[in-house]
Amino acid sequence: MIGPASAHRGGPDLPDFPWDALAGPKATAGAHPGGIVDLSVGTPVDPVAPVISTALGSVADVPGYPLTHGTPALREAVLGALERRHGITGLHHDAVLPTIGSKELVAWLPTLLGVRPGDVVAIPELAYPTYEVGARLAGAEVVRLRDGELPPAGTTLLWVNSPSNPTGRVLPAQALAELVAAAREVGAFIASDECYLDLPWTARPASVLSPEVHGGSLADIVAAHSLSKTSSLAGYRAGFVTGDPVLVKRLLEVRRHAGMMMPRPVQAAMTAAMNDDDHVVAQRDRYAGRRKVMLEALQANGFRVDHSEAGLYLWASRDEDAWTTVAWLAERGVLVAPGTFYGPSGGKHVRVALTATDERVAAAADRLAG
Repeated sequence: MIGPASAHRGGPDLPDFPWDALAGPKATAGAHPGGIVDLSVGTPVDPVAPVISTALGSVADVPGYPLTHGTPALREAVLGALERRHGITGLHHDAVLPTIGSKELVAWLPTLLGVRPGDVVAIPELAYPTYEVGARLAGAEVVRLRDGELPPAGTTLLWVNSPSNPTGRVLPAQALAELVAAAREVGAFIASDECYLDLPWTARPASVLSPEVHGGSLADIVAAHSLSKTSSLAGYRAGFVTGDPVLVKRLLEVRRHAGMMMPRPVQAAMTAAMNDDDHVVAQRDRYAGRRKVMLEALQANGFRVDHSEAGLYLWASRDEDAWTTVAWLAERGVLVAPGTFYGPSGGKHVRVALTATDERVAAAADRLAG
């Protein structure tokens, strides 16, 4: 029996899980004679590179607890990859912290940084839903920032995301720098979600870790990265956070107490992935091919594609209600996500993921033409 005290205790006020609302369209798409083409989520479908899977098994017999901070080899591999792939230097070796994928970090970062009820977490107008979830878990208020809008007074944490999920938009380095400066003026931490940094198409994204953005100081800045997309490691749960050594140390201490540690085999796999650029290039090429097919098919069949300059998604519209577009595509066996999953202003767009096999992407393109 629930006692009087328990009856008044509730969990955080969280939104419904968005993808549960796609059950109907998914059933419709699944009934298509050619089978469903699921472009609604960013789940990798390509095989893990052998250099990574071999590394995963190489420490399968290590019995001890893994280091929350990650092995020195892992942290060194991260620093090397950031320099080779993005020209990022000046990071401290200790300011790299592996995370169990990036979603758990996004969800718990406000809490880990001490955001409290009544504080404000500012997020992009169109944003990955977990930014809002993380704010609500901490009891904070959420403010969505329109294009060019700066974080208001009272903001404790600002999320930036370039390339954007869902729109694929790339913010110029100057725009990022202005957001960083404005956040510092109101005393806010800055968290940059850079999970799609390795997937540029028509614009080159800048990292918040670059001096042209942070102005020569990493104070109050962290960047979250994920290997789910570029290395097809969604099932491994491999990510990391880096930036301000003071903030990363703070995160490390809390995570050590909470047992938030990446399994040792995944640390070995992540080390191999960060040391190898060939598989990243190969995966990028696969996505580029799929993007070309879907972009041409959408544009040739009544869709406008906005932004979509980088990342894994095409932000498409027929200038109608997003759910009408979702239903139209579902009747053709293609499942996509409505833009409303990412914010109220997404009501006339759908997000089309590039995470399907070449055969399934080609099938989707044919169905649009039919």
